[in-house]
Amino acid sequence: MSLDCLSVGILVVDHLCDPISHLPAQGELVLAERLPLSVGGCASNAAIDLARLGVNVGVVGCVGRDAFGEYMVGKLKAAGADTRDIVTVDDAETSGSLVINVAGQDRRFIHAVGANARLRSQHISRDRVRQAKIFYVGGYLLLAGLEPEGLAEIFRDARAHGVTTVLDVVSPKPGDSWEKLAPVLPETDVFLPNQDEAAVITGETDPLRQAERFRSAGAHTVVITCGAAGSLLLSEQLRLRAGIYPVEYRGGTGSGDAFDAGYIAGLLAGEDPAGCLRWGSAVGASCVRSIGATDSVFTRDEAQAFMRRQALKIEPF
Repeated sequence: MSLDCLSVGILVVDHLCDPISHLPAQGELVLAERLPLSVGGCASNAAIDLARLGVNVGVVGCVGRDAFGEYMVGKLKAAGADTRDIVTVDDAETSGSLVINVAGQDRRFIHAVGANARLRSQHISRDRVRQAKIFYVGGYLLLAGLEPEGLAEIFRDARAHGVTTVLDVVSPKPGDSWEKLAPVLPETDVFLPNQDEAAVITGETDPLRQAERFRSAGAHTVVITCGAAGSLLLSEQLRLRAGIYPVEYRGGTGSGDAFDAGYIAGLLAGEDPAGCLRWGSAVGASCVRSIGATDSVFTRDEAQAFMRRQALKIEPF
């Protein structure tokens, strides 16, 4: 079956808390209104968001043979994503994150990589990739078992068959990021890191310098998302800065993945780069209205109505 998008990468179950007043001291109990369980992880978040936008999406990743793995697959199926390529492993638990929200502060994360470390290039069917219009890999630098040369070859084959390649990363700490990215970026049509991730990888804090580094390494189009400061797009012939759509902010978990999903929806709709930025910014904005990664993400009709009501400032520079 043909796909609009094949979403590959980290599948994570998020354990969330409603915003608390402060971090507890040693031995202190701080009460939260709710402690919900939610789907997280770049590939699963993007897949659910894309399904809400009416995109035919499949998912590839690894979960453990446990209750959280069943929860993940069930949630993806319920959202309308194709889960036939998800691999259940016996030697690792499903990945999880504790997402700690403190009022007025950015999120804090405690993460267990778990089954995501088991994903290998051989788990990704070349036929399934070739059936897609977009091949998206999310959370790449957390996928310890996904070999750079193997992923680069899949990207190369995808592009040879007319499939657009899109890459996003999660960078927990400085390390061998360039070694892992070097073979892949020249085969990447769109690279979508956020400013913090790009700073860890490049050592640069300015998003333009970050984007220039990634372009020099071979990425064709680079989009740096900068939270409340908007986003920046750099390609061979184009430089754009975009603002943000103002919405009520409750939590940022999943907002980067929602931006990715919106940008991909724009690509599938035949939008130009500015149009893709509008889609990414609108869907990303919808995400921050809740603490969960996918709970408040727009449907396609909602996103289109939102973009008609509000203008997004996008300027060449």
